[in-house]
Amino acid sequence: MSGSVIPGSNPDRVSSPTSSKSVTQTVNGSHQFVIQGYSLAKGMGVGKHIASDNFSVGGYQWGIFFYPDGKNPEDNSAYVSVFIALASEGTEVRALFELALVDQSGKGQHKVHSHFERSLDSGPYTLKYRGSMWGYKRFFKRSLLEASDYLKDDCLKINCTVGVVVSEIHCPRLHSVQVPESELGSHFGVLLDSMEGSDVTFDIAGEKIQAHKLVLAARSPFFKSKFFNEFEASNTEVKIDDLEPKVFKALLQFMYKDSLPEDVEAVYTHTFDLLKLPEIYETLIVKLLAASDKYDLNRLRLLCESHLSKGVSVKSVAKILVLADRYSARELKSVCLKFSAENLAAVLETDAYLQLKDECLSLQSELLKAVAGYEEGSNSTGGAKSQSVWAQLSDGGGGGGGGDTSSRHVRQRTT
Repeated sequence: MSGSVIPGSNPDRVSSPTSSKSVTQTVNGSHQFVIQGYSLAKGMGVGKHIASDNFSVGGYQWGIFFYPDGKNPEDNSAYVSVFIALASEGTEVRALFELALVDQSGKGQHKVHSHFERSLDSGPYTLKYRGSMWGYKRFFKRSLLEASDYLKDDCLKINCTVGVVVSEIHCPRLHSVQVPESELGSHFGVLLDSMEGSDVTFDIAGEKIQAHKLVLAARSPFFKSKFFNEFEASNTEVKIDDLEPKVFKALLQFMYKDSLPEDVEAVYTHTFDLLKLPEIYETLIVKLLAASDKYDLNRLRLLCESHLSKGVSVKSVAKILVLADRYSARELKSVCLKFSAENLAAVLETDAYLQLKDECLSLQSELLKAVAGYEEGSNSTGGAKSQSVWAQLSDGGGGGGGGDTSSRHVRQRTT
């Protein structure tokens, strides 16, 4: 009967066989920006900034901008300004922020501006486009800062936390089956360690190393053609003259375990700064990169390129660019060219670049193209600076620029 009510039921309650829940939370990440040489940064001009390296939180790139002479002309350099900027493409990015000036006396009296752990009347801050900022024009009065424990040995430390707001829908599952991570690599690793059932022996500089033809043939087109060639298929011993035993063992570890060996050198931002190019060529990771090219191991090549890219810095980028070109490491080469274009003025002053300029004219030409693409895409306000740096590069020069390289991060817009 239409409109009838079942006795004992609640007409306001709608029975539903399914349910879902919306969960909104933040994905948090932090970055510490150390400003060494504060006294030398003063006087660079109102609205001029020093920028941190970009860091990633919640799928977006971010940067910290520090203005030694302030961002607001009306303050006459009486305050320092600090802002967090969205450094990657994005629209309507909602986030919480925290900026903390570190008390370097050890007393823990940090100066903190934070959205976290307090009620926000209007909700999280919204950044509408690349270059949008949140921060404080009057972050700290300069005279008080310079007499405080926040400044020690001409150094400031700024801790930044970004919480990107994300929402997702949770749908309950009545039953599920958990599947563990693949054990294929570990199983083949046991096979590598025991060498049970090995059917080929490699002679590397007099050292005998055993392996399995099928494993190597499955992983490397080079070995597949070698072991399934009718003239060499019956060979049980193979002599290799162009690899050291440790490099071949590292090659085997990748082919069996799909990972870089533990004895590959750790690489950090400044690992290659003080090494000369011939010394970099002698590292295990570079020798593996060279071997990956010869033995047609594309995944190993990308692992090596990714590992080496962690060492790209102003002082090392020219050296890494040369080795990337030598070993046809296209992704690593692209990283080096982009980094050089973004930090051009500083890179041009390095000894490594001067050597590249004299010995690798083809790379000089590729760098010019990379700079052209970067300048076209960035639409930076620093046109005069860009033109002067362009002139240095185009003329083959490399010194005396001293430009502000921090403008590489984002197109600055005032929100």
